[in-house]
Amino acid sequence: MMMKKKSEDGAEVVIDGSDIIELVENEKVYSKFVDHKFQQLDRDRDGKLSVKELQPAVADLGAALGLPTPGASPHSDHIYTEVLNEFTHGNQEKVSKTEFKEVLSDILIGMADGLKRDPIVILRINGEDLEEFIQNPGFEPDMIPIFSELELPEGSLKDYIVKALEKLTVDQGMPPASDSWVMSNIVEPALQSCRGGDQKPVSQETFLAEFKKVAEGVAQNLKEQPVIVAHSENTYDGSGIKRLLSNKFELDKTLETTVKTIPKESNGKMSKEYLRVAFDAVAPSAGLPPLGAVDQIDKVIADAFTMLEGDDGKTVKEEEFKKILTEILGTTMFKLEGNPVLVSTNSVVHEPLPSASTLLQSS
Repeated sequence: MMMKKKSEDGAEVVIDGSDIIELVENEKVYSKFVDHKFQQLDRDRDGKLSVKELQPAVADLGAALGLPTPGASPHSDHIYTEVLNEFTHGNQEKVSKTEFKEVLSDILIGMADGLKRDPIVILRINGEDLEEFIQNPGFEPDMIPIFSELELPEGSLKDYIVKALEKLTVDQGMPPASDSWVMSNIVEPALQSCRGGDQKPVSQETFLAEFKKVAEGVAQNLKEQPVIVAHSENTYDGSGIKRLLSNKFELDKTLETTVKTIPKESNGKMSKEYLRVAFDAVAPSAGLPPLGAVDQIDKVIADAFTMLEGDDGKTVKEEEFKKILTEILGTTMFKLEGNPVLVSTNSVVHEPLPSASTLLQSS
């Protein structure tokens, strides 16, 4: 796979987009890459790609971006549709090799830019770090606050242990316990060592003793079945918005494209009710996540809307609509500059299906 750089011990891989840039910027190598992939996708050998033939390529781009498989989520399906429209320009039935090459280059460079800002680290969780955490003298002092924070009035000992495991992160050597595979194959077998699992109420002393036993079992299970985790940290500090606002050409182009999708009344005015829809459409260009994806960001944006009366439902002219949207972006930027939001995500990387497309693999 491209995009990956292995560490010396092979336990960690950093995906930073540098391999993508290296591929796209080498015209000879990239042309050969496109020729090979185009030939793989062009099943009927007519020299063009139909929408059906493009779908495996789009699915692979989604997989590389960490999206669920097509059909798994309405939000990600919308992104897949947008990517497909980039290739077909929304109305073409067939795509030539030249068009495929140009659009793929734009998409890959966009992916590389995003990965350069926020690299993804692929970790192999094999129980060693968790074992070290358990044996460290700071184990109990670290676990006591976690136990105190758990609000489980009717919770059993097992409930407390599972919730506490979910609080641990890759820093302590724990893969996401919320993942169904991790729960079934790593956590649940270890819970069998828990004595009095149905015990209520749960004392701190009992919790610490039994949690340690279960965590040791989890570490052992991870040694036998290591788990691969994709770890990323995104800092939303307003810099993406600043880049957009400082580039008048790009800003005007983005706003123009966005307002074309907003319904207009008979008098040509636009309802401010659609400002959130427009903001969500602009968000990717401003380096922001979709609305609803990050609670802290949603709160910052909601505050900006309140300050600028973006939710009053009044109708305004198109230029005023753009002006308010720009002001909301600016207010959001200032708030994030003052209080950046750090979002850390950990996702279990499951083995790809044998039938998965190989668009992003070098030949």
